[in-house]
Amino acid sequence: MTSNWFINASYFGVALVFILGLKAMSSPVTARKGIIWAGFAMIAATVVTFFLPNLHNIGLMVLAIVLGGGLAWWSGKVVKMTDMPQMVAIYNGMGGGAAAGIAAVELVRGVQHSAMVSTLLVLGAIIGSVAFSGSCVAFAKLQGLMNKAIRLPYQNNVNFFLTLITFGIGLTIGYADSPGGFEIFLFFALALALGVVLVLPIGGADMPVVISLLNAFTGLAVGFKGFVLGNPALIVAGIVVGASGTLLTQLMAKAMNRPIKNIIFAPLTGEAAESGAEVEGTMREASALDAAALMRYGQKVIIVPGYGMAVAGAQHKVWEMAQLLEEGGVEVAFAIHPVAGRMPGHMNVLLAEAGVPYDKIFDLEEINADFAQADVALVIGANDVVNPVARTDKSSPIYGMPILNADLAQNVIVVKRGKGAGYSGIENALFYKENCRMLYGSAQSAISEVITHVKALEA
Repeated sequence: MTSNWFINASYFGVALVFILGLKAMSSPVTARKGIIWAGFAMIAATVVTFFLPNLHNIGLMVLAIVLGGGLAWWSGKVVKMTDMPQMVAIYNGMGGGAAAGIAAVELVRGVQHSAMVSTLLVLGAIIGSVAFSGSCVAFAKLQGLMNKAIRLPYQNNVNFFLTLITFGIGLTIGYADSPGGFEIFLFFALALALGVVLVLPIGGADMPVVISLLNAFTGLAVGFKGFVLGNPALIVAGIVVGASGTLLTQLMAKAMNRPIKNIIFAPLTGEAAESGAEVEGTMREASALDAAALMRYGQKVIIVPGYGMAVAGAQHKVWEMAQLLEEGGVEVAFAIHPVAGRMPGHMNVLLAEAGVPYDKIFDLEEINADFAQADVALVIGANDVVNPVARTDKSSPIYGMPILNADLAQNVIVVKRGKGAGYSGIENALFYKENCRMLYGSAQSAISEVITHVKALEA
């Protein structure tokens, strides 16, 4: 009795720290503190679990913790900031896979549950499996191992019937007294296939939302497993992750002005992009000296970072350039779109790593009105989030998506490696406007050249 009281009280304390940590993550100033709090709470929850009565396989549990913790520590140390989105995707998938693994053990054991618990067991198994296999596909896309969105014939029909069959088989084995091994194998094979089929047709433009949605799936699966096992820590952790992931998904879908059902059932792909109107005009090239002069002799410069900056690792050079401009009396600000990069907050983290103060980083709602007063909008490796067809072309797949109004600046300089379309495959009308000039090359080398010319202009 005393042991149960201690465990439940500890889990309650852990849950409070989880929630406080999540709250702290809402601000860049306290985010690091919140992560540390949540990490220690997770350690405490793991340690308390060893006090559960009638615990078996303790040696295997310790071995799994050591191996998993060691691998996570090593990968966290060596991962590049540009690879962080795919790392988040695969880590999230591991959570869903763990929830599915718990369900598999319960089904193999043949433990009898009530109808409601059996239903939650099956739902958790399906959702966890979908989160795992879907996250693996997302990882492959972000890592560049899978460069094309693959859409099956009658894709939505396949999604519907595969979901129906999987759930039907799941209920059959969930309510069975002693389900067979083949039925369990078939159930999980179909559930994993469902995750693959759902994510395969989704293109790069929708990938940040997909990662967030799969994260919510993982939380939901973990919460269901906590209910099945009667473990309050899993229930609370699952609810917190599921709720926060759902809210983030909704916010990002709103930022793209795309309903979540469209992201899943009508994703943006290169093929879909062809439905937009043809862009007329020609791209005009600028030199690094041209870009340096425009910014150095301007009064206000707004920098729009994108994934191209992340790939080049140019955030430190960008901040060095911004500091030089500020020393010359130029006002510099950074504009961040909610879905810039490959995951939520990706650009914010990169800029913070380079030392850019938080008060110079603005989101879309805060800075969009300022572009019309800016002498230069410097777009570094961003594409879809500054594409003006979102405001003007009703035939475009991104029509209605809120964008950064970079095209309204007096001058626009776009740093880009080549002339190709963006990650979603949609041609950017901004690049063909009269006030836009293209500075071709890697962001790292291009900004380094600009810095050299800014220094020469200062002399």
